[in-house]
Amino acid sequence: MNLLIHTGGVFQTNGYILANDDGTCIVIDAPAEIAGFLAQNSLTPTHLLLTHQHLDHIEDAAKLREAGAKVVAFQDYAPEIIMEKRLQEMGLPVQAIPFEVDEVIGAGPTYKIAGHTFEIAHVPGHSPDSISFHLPAESFLFAGDALFNGSIGRTDLPGGNHEQLLDSIRQNLYCLPDETAVLPGHGPRTSIGREKQSNPFCPNT
Repeated sequence: MNLLIHTGGVFQTNGYILANDDGTCIVIDAPAEIAGFLAQNSLTPTHLLLTHQHLDHIEDAAKLREAGAKVVAFQDYAPEIIMEKRLQEMGLPVQAIPFEVDEVIGAGPTYKIAGHTFEIAHVPGHSPDSISFHLPAESFLFAGDALFNGSIGRTDLPGGNHEQLLDSIRQNLYCLPDETAVLPGHGPRTSIGREKQSNPFCPNT
């Protein structure tokens, strides 16, 4: 299994692709133009796992579903979280194409796909539907916008709560092994150990 990254859209959002040798793949989050990236690399998505439904993470969700991906999320399609009209009113060239969530998984605790077992944690605070996907076999944590390299997700959007986010990170993410690679929704990767030691916004206390 190979890990590929596509970064796209106005907010430079990371989408992650777990590609198998047979050309199938599991996708985590769907920023703009990731459907084209998969087509260019002859990859067929079987599943799309959404860390949350803010617009920049779901822009290509409908296209991936049309390509055969099963959409998996914490809750059903949620326009109130996507915030398309609010972003357009701010002058941003974004568009949400409605899609259907095929499987609502809530907080997990695990989700199995073709031999891969993801541990699911509910990590609200940035968005009420935020979840993380931990793949212990690869030491990967797909953190969405909860935890970044040297930072944390913003909490001033509808449904955000700063103290709740700090609690989510400390209780559900900092408990993972230090060597776990944190693959965030924006920016470069980091590790649990590094963030526990030096993240200025969420000290490990």
